[in-house]
Amino acid sequence: MSGPFDNDPSGRDASATGAPAADASGIDARRVRRTFGRAAPAYERTAVLQREVGTRLLERLDYLDGRAPARILDVGAGPGPSVAALRARFARSEIIALDLALPMLQLARKRGGWLRPARALCADARALPLADASIDVLLSNLCLQWVEDLPAVFAEFRRVLRPGGLLLVSTFGPDTLLELREAFAAADALQHVSRFAPIQAVGDALLAAGLRDPVLDQEEFTLTYADVPALMRELRAIGATHAGSDRRRTLTGRARMQRVFEAYEPLRREGVLPSTWQVVYAHAWGAPPGQPERGAGGEIARFPADRIPVRRRGG
Repeated sequence: MSGPFDNDPSGRDASATGAPAADASGIDARRVRRTFGRAAPAYERTAVLQREVGTRLLERLDYLDGRAPARILDVGAGPGPSVAALRARFARSEIIALDLALPMLQLARKRGGWLRPARALCADARALPLADASIDVLLSNLCLQWVEDLPAVFAEFRRVLRPGGLLLVSTFGPDTLLELREAFAAADALQHVSRFAPIQAVGDALLAAGLRDPVLDQEEFTLTYADVPALMRELRAIGATHAGSDRRRTLTGRARMQRVFEAYEPLRREGVLPSTWQVVYAHAWGAPPGQPERGAGGEIARFPADRIPVRRRGG
């Protein structure tokens, strides 16, 4: 799930004390783990959009043409909605649920069925504790926005995918929460809402990893809310707080939040406020043995991401 804003309307920031454990990309992994761990009990009740996107992503398993994968990895599994769907479709497959937040994994493991429960791995997507070429299908639904170093993630995905294995991912695009971002910008010049990678950056990272035949498309969803606090309560309920090292760590203040509310209010239509969510989907295939990553040692020529086939669908 995305990491949209840094403070709640009251001005409290759960990470205000202590230095952030930000990685080289600026994402505070400890904050991500903590906020999603707290959100685990209520996550699935609230994450309506995440379930819908996950369902659409799973439809792309049809690319397997009826083949049953031996081992499936769900990166950023959360409480396991995709794990349950995967078990229903592939009764004999080994399913591995991986997440940074242990409370999420404790829920996900139960979704694999009592006879063949899912394996649970608490780990970082950039350092998968799995052998090379050990995964037939790698699925990641709305997780990659938590890692700005997309080439590093896709390099790991390529490493663990078997040659010809299927990669299915979704992430949020740069227009996600555009209205909230602009409303905060009217209040001050600080960064309150996370930035999201454009579809071109996702495609370029897939190519850099040497993954085969990547195809990307994107669509937009519009969710509606009674007011800005309702939107922000939902974001907190699913653990979606801004985890970047550039987030604000001082009190937001009531006067500043009031300016945010006033800036958002002109968008109200038919009694509700809109919120845009732009979703990028991608699928690709595991590289054949010996195929180098593009740019490894500076030896592989670069070519533009606009050579990747892109499909666009309306929301």
